[in-house]
Amino acid sequence: MLQFRLYDGDSLPANLAGFLKAATNIGSVIGQFGFGYCADAFGRKVLYGKELMLIIIATILCMSTPTNVLSPNGSLLYLSFFRILLGIGVGGDYPLSASVVSDRAVLRKRGTILAYVFANQGWGSLVGSLVTIIVLACYKHVMNDEGETSKVDGVWRIVIGLSLIPAFGTLYQRLTLPESTRFKNSQGEGDEEEKVIQDLQNDQGKSAEDGAEETKRAGEIEGRKVKQSESATIHRKAHFKGMEWRHFKILLATCVCWFLLDIAFYGINLNQNVVLQQIGYDGNTGTAWERLFKISTGNIIITVLGFVPGYYVTVLTIEKLGRKFIQIQGFLAAGLFLAILAGKFYNLSSAGFIVCFAFLQFFFNFGANTTTYCYPAEVFPTRYRASAHGLSAACGKIGAIISAFVFNSLTDSIGTPAVLWIFFGCCMFGAVFTLLLPEVAGRDPDLVLTEELKEHER
Repeated sequence: MLQFRLYDGDSLPANLAGFLKAATNIGSVIGQFGFGYCADAFGRKVLYGKELMLIIIATILCMSTPTNVLSPNGSLLYLSFFRILLGIGVGGDYPLSASVVSDRAVLRKRGTILAYVFANQGWGSLVGSLVTIIVLACYKHVMNDEGETSKVDGVWRIVIGLSLIPAFGTLYQRLTLPESTRFKNSQGEGDEEEKVIQDLQNDQGKSAEDGAEETKRAGEIEGRKVKQSESATIHRKAHFKGMEWRHFKILLATCVCWFLLDIAFYGINLNQNVVLQQIGYDGNTGTAWERLFKISTGNIIITVLGFVPGYYVTVLTIEKLGRKFIQIQGFLAAGLFLAILAGKFYNLSSAGFIVCFAFLQFFFNFGANTTTYCYPAEVFPTRYRASAHGLSAACGKIGAIISAFVFNSLTDSIGTPAVLWIFFGCCMFGAVFTLLLPEVAGRDPDLVLTEELKEHER
């Protein structure tokens, strides 16, 4: 749409187009690690909802891009800058939402709930595509019949602006969400001492002997609290310092797997023009409106074929098959279909290409795209969960940024099939690094941490 509003239908400048695509992910890296670290340091309640406020503000600023005042290049830079701000908010939502859910979930349903939360990304993609088609249809007369192509400027602003509805709809709930008991306990702020104090107040009429016994019990609990608090303080100060290999290999695996996944996943999904061209929906012919409408239709086809089904198969099977199995088979199956697309890129029929691409998207989402989100929220103790999740997610978005910047130049220099082989390699290495991860179904990382601390004490 920006092509027709700013450049009379010509392509956007390559460097600015890459920056525009990568802008949100650049912000996400900052938001994921920053919000994740702060969520462990200050609590989820302090931060939850603030990232959504940032998303709302940045969305409004993106909508306000003064295309009639700035030059075309200046408009892209303005929009890119506020997409970075938007990305900081979006990035912050990753560790915060994952931690908020994991802190409260029962073990036997934790993976299902996390996968379900992430699956709504698929519905968001679908609704976004539908909204685009509907708004474009409303503009058909003025753009297509009257020839006022510049009116497309209103289409993208409305499409972006409608996303504020769910944002405002959930803001109050986020801002008023109480801190979880599990997080309080992880910080040495459990309510056991409050129970003792209440018991003492209720038993004021007891004998001095009874009172002495209660006081002794309170002192013992307070002593345990102090030890827990000191331990928590030590770990908060150290955070990732002094990490043992058994811990570091898990963090390394969650970071590398997410990084490798996003190189392939965003390499495909940030450059869907290649896919749309293969299935005949790249919008190369017709009026400006017809071209845009065809591209929007192609986006819906892509979303329906793989996005939503893959997510929900994961939701239904994650507790039965386990996260490790789903992630490994997802990487291997996605690699298989990437290899087919790479090897037969110029020979596949449109129908064959659609089938292969649909399976590729399906196994991305019934696979690593979902489990890389779930794993850090389940494998790390509450005390470090948000930080580790944010760091893992940030590594993923670094992979997405690399794809956004180098995909087009690599495609021009070595060809699309060769780039798809690179994505195949990423999937294979992702499967290998997944072997470093434990299965987390029914595993309570806080209990694991407690046992490890007892080992050190011995």
